[in-house]
Amino acid sequence: MKILLVDDSKTMRNIQRSVLQKAGHSDFEDASDGKEAIEVIQATKPDLILLDWNMPEKNGYEVLKETRASGCRTPIIMVTTEAEKQNVIKALQAGANNYVIKPFTPNVLNDKVTETMANCAA
Repeated sequence: MKILLVDDSKTMRNIQRSVLQKAGHSDFEDASDGKEAIEVIQATKPDLILLDWNMPEKNGYEVLKETRASGCRTPIIMVTTEAEKQNVIKALQAGANNYVIKPFTPNVLNDKVTETMANCAA
C-alpha cells in the first residue's frame, strides 16, 4: 500500500513514517505543502493520504476539496492540530474519511489507518 504523507513539517512526516513502518508499511511518498500534494497525488495515485490542514501554498482543506472534486476516491485521513468540532465536521463533509488530532499516539494513528482502510474496502 502506497501512503502519501502530506505535512509541512519534515519531523512530523518522519514520525508518521516511523509509526507506520513499525506496523508493516513500507511504501511512502512525501509532500511538504498543498501544491506539491496535488502534484504527487496525480503522479503516484497513492492508496492512502495522511493530510495536514495548516500548510503553505494550499492548506489541507483546499487539497481535500480539490482532490475530491477531481473524482479521486483515495482514502484521506486529516492529521492535524485543528481540533475544533466545526473543522472536523467541515473536513468530513468535504470528503475526509477519518480525522486524527495531533499530537497522537502510535496506536491512535495505526488504529485510524486500519479502520479507514477497512471502511473504504467494505
